[in-house]
Amino acid sequence: MSNLLAAQTTGTTTDTFKPSGKPIVTIFNDFAYNTSNSKSNAAFELSRAYFGYGYNFSQNFSGKIVFDVANSAGLNPSAFTAFLKNAFVEYSDRLLTVDMGMIGTSMFSLQEGIWGKRYLAKTFQDQYGFGSSADLGVSAKLQLAPQVSIDAQILNGEGFQKVQADSTLKVAAGLTVKPVTNLVARVYVDYMKKNVAQKSFNAFLAYTGENLTLGAEYDMQVGNKMIQDHNFSGISLHATYKTSKSMTIFARFDDLTSKKIGSSTSGWDTADGQLYMAGLEFFPVKGVQVSPNIRYSKPSLSSLHSTTSIDVNVGLNF
Repeated sequence: MSNLLAAQTTGTTTDTFKPSGKPIVTIFNDFAYNTSNSKSNAAFELSRAYFGYGYNFSQNFSGKIVFDVANSAGLNPSAFTAFLKNAFVEYSDRLLTVDMGMIGTSMFSLQEGIWGKRYLAKTFQDQYGFGSSADLGVSAKLQLAPQVSIDAQILNGEGFQKVQADSTLKVAAGLTVKPVTNLVARVYVDYMKKNVAQKSFNAFLAYTGENLTLGAEYDMQVGNKMIQDHNFSGISLHATYKTSKSMTIFARFDDLTSKKIGSSTSGWDTADGQLYMAGLEFFPVKGVQVSPNIRYSKPSLSSLHSTTSIDVNVGLNF
């Protein structure tokens, strides 16, 4: 949550600062050819678009508003739904950053930044419903030292797609440490309760070298969506290697397991299972990402079939 668009102010003084803004446009396109249980399906999709604006009022105060336009393919292939994804004011200096409004959550923001491929796949917690990427609330981040920061958030708890005013709030806290060059570690917890408590824990470790990036995380949540016994956990591992300025290769593995309730022989979450992903990523020009990749998902539930998917994903940023 660094100060928005701050690059323009580097090396300037308060006297020479000029307020400035920048439009935000991000578009995700993809083509997927899926095969499951001897049946195939091919489709082009415009899966998501973000439209917004960021503005620096001063060297310390900035604001941002972003609308998230998502393809509601599960309901109607031609329908798109717009949500207010971000609308907040930020104060930021060398030691402290404070956001208030519809803010980005800290649950997996670090993971998403290091993964760097949101246009082709969400990070583990986002993909499997551990939490939302944005919510109403307030956050604070304190830089205790160049290598250590702590952060805390008080959130509405419903996420940006379901804004609801009630007495339930989510409290979250995280610690991020950079013990040596190119290595970052983070621990995160959160808690919210209505009739049933939802408690989350995440541990994340990443190496970010000049050409090689490695990431590993463990996630656990008790009472998902504040439902009794809806507990699940899992791991996600990924690696990216930069072969040239315009190309990388990557691989990722996810494994999700949910609690078996009562006499059930399988977990409560039908998303249980493993996901394998590998591909190439090209950067033909600034602001364009193209990734041909292959994915294999293996559900734990015996009534569900494995799926192989050949995808081409395109991300546009301008």
